Amino acid sequence: MKRYDLRHLKENFYPRFEELLGSLKDNETAIYLFEIGDFTPVQKTADIVKERSLTLMNSLKFNEVDWTIVVKKEV
Repeated sequence: MKRYDLRHLKENFYPRFEELLGSLKDNETAIYLFEIGDFTPVQKTADIVKERSLTLMNSLKFNEVDWTIVVKKEV
């Protein structure tokens, strides 16, 4: 399992997030940490995961400003 901290990218984390999703290997699980702001990124990341036919295993608020999602690429 890999962990990616995208908080430093602020609201511009989507390109890097999508790049990292594309690099997932079969049966690999990854954790992504990003800033949520107005909660729009939460739904958008879930939509991106679904569009790529990946499994969103968990989504939770990490602290007051950060969100964590766990994604798995199943075969």
